[in-house]
Amino acid sequence: MLGKAVQKPEDRFFLVLLAGVSIALALIILPFFGAILWALVAALLFGPLNDQLIRMTGGRRNAAASLTLLVIVLLGVVPAILLGMALLREAAGIYERIQSGGINVRQIVAHFQGLLPSWAVGLMERMGLSDVNLVRERMAGTIAGGFQTFAAKAIDLSQSAFGFLIALGVMLYLSFFLLRDGEEMVERIEQAIPLRPELCRAFFAKIGAVIRATIKGSFVVAIVQGMIGGITFWALGIGGALLWGIAMGFFSLLPAIGTGLIWVPVALYLFITGAVWKGMALVLCGLFVIGLVDNLLRPVLVGRDTQMPDYVVFISTLGGLELFGFNGIVVGPVIAALFMAVWDIFTRSQQQTT
Repeated sequence: MLGKAVQKPEDRFFLVLLAGVSIALALIILPFFGAILWALVAALLFGPLNDQLIRMTGGRRNAAASLTLLVIVLLGVVPAILLGMALLREAAGIYERIQSGGINVRQIVAHFQGLLPSWAVGLMERMGLSDVNLVRERMAGTIAGGFQTFAAKAIDLSQSAFGFLIALGVMLYLSFFLLRDGEEMVERIEQAIPLRPELCRAFFAKIGAVIRATIKGSFVVAIVQGMIGGITFWALGIGGALLWGIAMGFFSLLPAIGTGLIWVPVALYLFITGAVWKGMALVLCGLFVIGLVDNLLRPVLVGRDTQMPDYVVFISTLGGLELFGFNGIVVGPVIAALFMAVWDIFTRSQQQTT
């Protein structure tokens, strides 16, 4: 029936017009993709709280949405801004010390190289790295450049504060209307999608469950691992504990391998420099405390609610980060869930027709 309808010239023109204006709107809102995505995430995460406030306020949706938005700001936005400011201060301090010579990376590399055992020096010679001075200069230049680039980019974030405030304002503005009118929006979308109502509801329920589970799992694990890592570094007397803790929290968003990218090299450095007990303590904490948090919490918070295998969550998260940056933490698993949900709907429809 639809095929016959679109044979009319006016119907074909309307479909082209519909596609054109949809693409145009997508291009217009593309710069705010991240703000829109996190507004949807906030509305989904705090939707149950908003529903309770609606009942408590006697059905006053504006008041309930305003109170929920205040909770989002207090629990999410304010701590993130304070943590980002602390990270900027620490990064700026490192950058200034490198620029002023307070941190001499070449001396650090030379000292580290002098502590290498004879077998390591022999291995370097067999690998064609016998020119120790050249290797040292390259290593020092690479490390110094990496520190300077990271610190400089962190400082540049403060210069784009206006853009950040605009994106934050868009996110909070959309969050308010999604909390207030979200149910009506979902109903309209369900009416527009050519699926049976029960399949459409299951489809949206799957998307919501994946987003909630991904955010809860990823960020709870990141916060816990970052706190444990930072406290461990502080207890062991390792400098920059706050910076290392934030770095471990960020890298923990990479399932299975995340925090090891931070604590493993530091533990190796401690062993080589003779701080064996500190190195052992860091390894034990990394394997049996920090790593255990990931192994226990992530499957419970992510895999159980999404009903996706751990390897699918892992691969889709890595792929999402590669393609979409930080937003890929949500986009990757959601696309994987959409893939599984669509195939599940297709399988059901085929079984019902046979």
